[in-house]
Amino acid sequence: MPYLYLVLAVAAETIGTSALQASQQFTRLGPSVLVVLGYTVAFYFLSLTLRSLPVGVAYAMWSGLGILLISLIGWVVFGQRLDMPAILGMGLILAGIVVIQLFSNTAHH
Repeated sequence: MPYLYLVLAVAAETIGTSALQASQQFTRLGPSVLVVLGYTVAFYFLSLTLRSLPVGVAYAMWSGLGILLISLIGWVVFGQRLDMPAILGMGLILAGIVVIQLFSNTAHH
């Protein structure tokens, strides 16, 4: 169950952050409301995740997956481009998440 909560937290955070971009610095009401709701839901599900996973592991996965998803949304929805060092760095983040999942006893606490 903690991984389902973590996926829900990442999804809500991704929605909230995407809405933050769309809110145009909180000048648009609809996206601004979505920012607050997205982050509220994200932190709620992250708190449920922390019942079972250590905070460092949960936060590493939450933030890493969030970075990857937000970058993808920035590219697809907002037309933002990434250079090769940014792509390489995100690949390393993804590799770190995979290493935690496959090899860390802490992640399976």
